[in-house]
Amino acid sequence: RFCIWTASAFKKLDTLYGTWKKPSAAKSNWNLPMPKMANTDLSKLLKSEEIRKVLRAPNRTVVKAKKTKANPLKNIRALLKLNPYAAVIKKQGELATANNTRKNAA
Repeated sequence: RFCIWTASAFKKLDTLYGTWKKPSAAKSNWNLPMPKMANTDLSKLLKSEEIRKVLRAPNRTVVKAKKTKANPLKNIRALLKLNPYAAVIKKQGELATANNTRKNAA
C-alpha cells in the first residue's frame, strides 16, 4: 500500500507518541522504544574480527534422521525386543488353534 503522510500528520505523531527526548503528551508513562543496537549492519558485525575470534567453531557433524519406531503390535521383532516371552505365548496360541481345528474336524 502507498501512503502519503503530511507534515502535520508527523507532528501529530510526535505529540501522540512523543520523541526519544520528550515523553508523550497523550499517553502517560510512555516513551518511544530505544534501539538496542547502535550499528545495525548485522552482516558487517558478524564478519568483524573481534566477534569471529570469540565465537566457537561451527558443529560440522551430520545429523542422521531418526528412524520411525516400529509398532510392536504389528512388528514381531519389536514385540520380542520388549517382551521375549511373547514368542512362547504366540507358539502356544498357534498350537492351541491347531488342536482346536483338529478336534473340530474329527
